[in-house]
Amino acid sequence: TRTRTRSGAESCNRQREQRTRAMSVRELLKERNTQSGSPWNTFTEDELNALRAQLPGNNLPHPVAAAAAKVSDHAGAASASASASAGGVGVGQVVNILDPNWAKKPGENGIEQNMKAKVEPQLASSSTADVPTDPQKFRELVREGEFKSPTNAVCPGHLQCNLVVLPQGKESFDFLLFCQRNKKACPLIEVCDVGSSHPHGVAQEADLKTDVPKYCIYRNGELVEEVTDATPYWPENSVAFLIGCSFSYDGELMNAGIPLRSAEQGKNVPMYKSNIPCRSAGSLKGNMVVSMKPISALDVAKEVEITNKYPHAHGGPVCVGCPEAIGIHDLNTPDWGDAVEMQAGEVPVFHACGVTPQSVLMDSKVPFAITHSAGYMFVTDLPSDEAP
Repeated sequence: TRTRTRSGAESCNRQREQRTRAMSVRELLKERNTQSGSPWNTFTEDELNALRAQLPGNNLPHPVAAAAAKVSDHAGAASASASASAGGVGVGQVVNILDPNWAKKPGENGIEQNMKAKVEPQLASSSTADVPTDPQKFRELVREGEFKSPTNAVCPGHLQCNLVVLPQGKESFDFLLFCQRNKKACPLIEVCDVGSSHPHGVAQEADLKTDVPKYCIYRNGELVEEVTDATPYWPENSVAFLIGCSFSYDGELMNAGIPLRSAEQGKNVPMYKSNIPCRSAGSLKGNMVVSMKPISALDVAKEVEITNKYPHAHGGPVCVGCPEAIGIHDLNTPDWGDAVEMQAGEVPVFHACGVTPQSVLMDSKVPFAITHSAGYMFVTDLPSDEAP
């Protein structure tokens, strides 16, 4: 009888220990991975070390195997054996998540391949695949006329900027005031000295006359020409403004497993006129222009968290879903850029856009202006998360 009693007590103790351990795992995972819907392998090295220190000896089912088990009940022992022989994880197999080798190369399981594709997107289109990631080398490529494409996914981790050039006088003062009053749409990064095209504060060796892939020339509010070298048009009394661009956080979005559809499809980002009014400044008035990214509904919280860290590059979104709420009725007909594919489970996420000044300059009939062409940015030497 004492033997049975001791055996029963030991069994109860084991069950209590397992429940306590499971509860601690759930709490720690909640603490370490706060994003609902985050991919299963998005722990940072520091987070994994902290988890390792606090959970010695814990085993958990492989999450992909568990998901596969729910949809592949017909999978037999043969497929499990094949998975094991290929170095993968069999359905229902228990693995130690603290073992650095537990997540091996995915096998042929469709679910696992889809998850792998989600967290390791193609980083660049064919137009940017062979482009140098060093900003100085990239600008040299632009200056020599060898790069004439949009700069989304170019030089990830570096701050990109929109360009506006106006003659010194009332229009340039009004525009400076406009930027101060509309920081979401026009986060001002740099203002060059009168007559200078050298943004010394953000790129020592750069020349704004030649280092942007494509420029727009405006006269009396009308676009009259697009060029790849603005030197012949640059006013002697110029005032050049650089405004932060949302391309600046593309690198962090990709590192977080959020794909950039425009870069994947080799397109420019889609941009739309919205019904969100900007605060007027002198002769300048108009509505905000927004760019759009298709984002998985499960990744929206993560996208908002990342982009909110970049107020100098338009910051977090102005609208998530429901484009009609900001006056956009057809995502397939952007006012600038290219339409991109919206996939199942995705929502349109809209950010303030640095094309706002171009729209405002046209609406306000400014006599003369030079800007970047929509999507063709100036790449600075600054880290993207460094606000000047």
